[in-house]
Amino acid sequence: MRTFAVLNQKGGVGKTTTAINLAHAMALRGHLVTAIDMDPQNHLTAGLGQETHPQVGIDEVLLAESDLQTTVIDARQNLQLVPAGTRLSEVEQGARGVKGGLLLANEIKKLERQDFVFIDCPPSSGILSMNAILAANEIIVPVSSDYLALHGMSRLMGILNHVEKRLHHKMTVWVALTRFHGRRRLANEVRDKLVNYFPGSVLKTPIREAVALAESPSYGQTIFEYQKRGNGSNDYSALADDLLHGRTR
Repeated sequence: MRTFAVLNQKGGVGKTTTAINLAHAMALRGHLVTAIDMDPQNHLTAGLGQETHPQVGIDEVLLAESDLQTTVIDARQNLQLVPAGTRLSEVEQGARGVKGGLLLANEIKKLERQDFVFIDCPPSSGILSMNAILAANEIIVPVSSDYLALHGMSRLMGILNHVEKRLHHKMTVWVALTRFHGRRRLANEVRDKLVNYFPGSVLKTPIREAVALAESPSYGQTIFEYQKRGNGSNDYSALADDLLHGRTR
C-alpha cells in the first residue's frame, strides 16, 4: 500500500484539488483508494460531495472514540472517504509529542486491501500535519509557479528532512507543479529551479491553470466528472501515471 500525504503550508497551491483528483484518477484505473481529510476546513470532504452526509470522521478516530473502519464512506467506485469531522481542532490541542504524532499511522495499518491512501493535510505544521507525515511513505508537495512558492518549498523540505533524521522515518518526496502557465517566463524559471534544487523529485506533468479545476469542488465533483475532456482532466490523469511509473523531470 502506498500512502501519500499531500502537503504544503502555503495556501492557494491546489493542495486539496491535487488530493481529490489523484485519488479519483487512481480509482478510475481500478485501484482501491482511500482518501482521508485531515484538514479542519473539510475541503476534501466537500469536494467529493459528502459534506452534508451524517458522518463520523477522522477526528473521532484520533480522539480514540471510533474505529477507522466505521468512518469510511463509499464516495465513488473504488474510492473510500474518511471525512474530517468537526472536532479536529481538539486533536490539535490535545495530542502532544511523538506518540501524538503516530495516531494516524497506527490507524492506517488497519486498512485492508487498499492500493493507495491519499491524505489531505491542513495548511499548518501542527500535530495534524505531523500525523499525516508519519503515516505516509510518500509526500506530494503541490507548488505553484511563483517565487514565494519556492521559498515555502525550501522551508518545508527542511521540516521533512528534520523529521526523517530525528524520527528515522523514511519517505519519498514528490513535487507537483500546479497552476502552471507554460507561456510565462516566471513559471518556467520556477520549474527549472525546482528541478535543479530537487533532482528526481519533480513529477513530469505540470497541472495547467484551468477554470474547471476551481469550479468542480463547488459541485461536489472531481475534474473527471465535471469536465471529462480538458486540460485539468488530462493533466491529473497524466500526473497519476507519473506517480505510478516514477516519471520525473
